[in-house]
Amino acid sequence: MTQRIAVVTGAASGIGLAIAKALAGNGAMVVLADINEEAGTREANSLGAIFIKADLSTTAGCRALADEVLKACGRCDILVNNAGIQHVAPIEEFPEEKWSFIINLMLTAPFLLTKYFWPSMRENGWGRIINLNSVHGLRASEFKSAYVSAKHGMTGLTKTAALEGAPYGITVNSICPGYVRTPLVDGQIDDQARTHGISREEVLEKILLKKHAIKRMVEPDELGEVVMFLCSDAARCITGSTMTVDCGWTAN
Repeated sequence: MTQRIAVVTGAASGIGLAIAKALAGNGAMVVLADINEEAGTREANSLGAIFIKADLSTTAGCRALADEVLKACGRCDILVNNAGIQHVAPIEEFPEEKWSFIINLMLTAPFLLTKYFWPSMRENGWGRIINLNSVHGLRASEFKSAYVSAKHGMTGLTKTAALEGAPYGITVNSICPGYVRTPLVDGQIDDQARTHGISREEVLEKILLKKHAIKRMVEPDELGEVVMFLCSDAARCITGSTMTVDCGWTAN
């Protein structure tokens, strides 16, 4: 990994930060991209990495991130599309502007960054694109119309890009975790509690972990290990896959 340049979006905290730590710990030069400049700068400094502030909800923001990475590093070998948010509301009450923001951030941005870094990977004959998907890219849940739609779209984007990348040494995969112990999920617990009129403890027991056969959350560093595997030579024949780390959710 000492020869690899990796870009991780949404890397100032949670899953993205855990992945950035795994990549940096194995010798990669990592670019942390996030809207949170204070946290991103702090974490990048602690890792000996690069931080770039990026608003990935816009085409201009995606283009600016790609241009800055290519200017600073010359290429991108590994792209981890992780940035995302959640909003919980019934369809009839779902804000239209929130729908657009989530689709732009969680589906359009991965497409654009894939498009912008693709020539670099193709020219070097090697690339790894890893989309942090979700069990909601395979299954639906009520009150999450934008998130589920974006994640299902990411599943299709992953498969299409995998077919196009195969002749050039580019593999494209998505990781579909169940509920991960992150600030995003912590916020979902509060949202679900308000929506259903129940306590946080009941949300965990009756909603979040109800479909987990293994009654625990996934830890962020476990997903960092999956990313490292997908970047390794052992995974060079794995592409177009949706790797489930869902505590048995989709086994049912």
